[in-house]
Amino acid sequence: MFADRATIIIKSGKGGDGHVSFRREKYVPDGGPDGGDGGRGGDIVFVVDDGLNTLTDYRHRRKFAAQPGEEGGKRNCHGKNGEDLILKVPAGTVIKDAESEKVIADMSGDNRRQVILKGGRGGLGNQHFATSTMQAPKYAQPGGDAIELEVKLELKVIADVGLVGFPNVGKSTLLSRVTNAQPKIANYHFTTLQPNLGVVDIDGAKGFVIADIPGLIEGASEGVGLGLEFLRHIERTKVMIHVVDAAGTEGRDPIADIRAIMKELEAYDPKLLEKPQVIAANKMDAVYGDENEIVQSLRQEFEKDGIRVFPISAVSGKGLKELLYHVQELLDHCDSEPVIYEPEFDPALRFFKDEPYTISQATDGAFEIEGPKIEKMLGYTNIDSEKGFLFFQKFMKEQGILKELEAQGIEDGDTVRMYGFEFDYYK
Repeated sequence: MFADRATIIIKSGKGGDGHVSFRREKYVPDGGPDGGDGGRGGDIVFVVDDGLNTLTDYRHRRKFAAQPGEEGGKRNCHGKNGEDLILKVPAGTVIKDAESEKVIADMSGDNRRQVILKGGRGGLGNQHFATSTMQAPKYAQPGGDAIELEVKLELKVIADVGLVGFPNVGKSTLLSRVTNAQPKIANYHFTTLQPNLGVVDIDGAKGFVIADIPGLIEGASEGVGLGLEFLRHIERTKVMIHVVDAAGTEGRDPIADIRAIMKELEAYDPKLLEKPQVIAANKMDAVYGDENEIVQSLRQEFEKDGIRVFPISAVSGKGLKELLYHVQELLDHCDSEPVIYEPEFDPALRFFKDEPYTISQATDGAFEIEGPKIEKMLGYTNIDSEKGFLFFQKFMKEQGILKELEAQGIEDGDTVRMYGFEFDYYK
């Protein structure tokens, strides 16, 4: 069964708690604290698997959780880190936050492995809290909390060219003729129930990947027929081939059909109509002569807009060479980079959303920020790394902390202090 969507709940591993214990050895008086640190919780990691082409594995199981870290032990023993949970997906899978529908990650192009949720940090054992005045601390740091998130997975087929058209116009036959793909072909509507891909090899050219997009009919963008299920697959394509029945065997008006499909594409995403388009006037083997009034009317209607019309026969192969070389020429002028969706949402920001914090001014004039929101953020990310510092900047802005500092009168060059970490503020 082809599955191109799934909604699942993912949860990273909780960090192990730090341990409270004291050194107890014969002939060793006054043993100090020796509680070990807790282990780090496991991450949720998505990885592209080239052997997969559907999201079926996520249709019958809803919850996925990484392993928690173990608690620290006596004698400074560090708790075992939780194992990361690797979730394999096909190339082209877009991971979205289920609540906001914002993109978290696009598993396409060079992005073949991405940590979506980080495990909680391990808590520090009581050995870390010994001071000259507190030589026997009886407390340790708890492990960092796990992060749980509901996400939507959407598979958007990665193909250079998409075949679009009403049912039974010959898209599957065309695909089988120009590639080694073997789609199901029969003389009834909605024979194709899933996108089929094939590779087109052309003499003297590099070739391209072509996909048969099923089920587009009028009303597709509103959920009629199968169209809404597969319109998303057109988003990745660079060129669209409109396949129409030029022999009139279905009794339909090809011009009206193309206009209807353009309307559905525009309703789904207006940017789709900016892609180069070609018209394949199919089933010419059922027409006497090289052209008929249908092909001529198609030329008059669309070629003035720069959309070429090619009379073809997917059955006999007539006109296919000219069509494919024109498509290759269009692709040569397209951006070679695949369509990749930029991240719009960082799951960690929701994790901190409802936690409180306070801002106060110390006697030396520095602005001190404290509270669970700040403590969790500092435990989640490594600010010393470039990526961690960028996350820290985004966190301060999106949580409204920078705006509140400005409201309290902070000026360029003032010091901001939070749990031992200091930086100078500059707008």
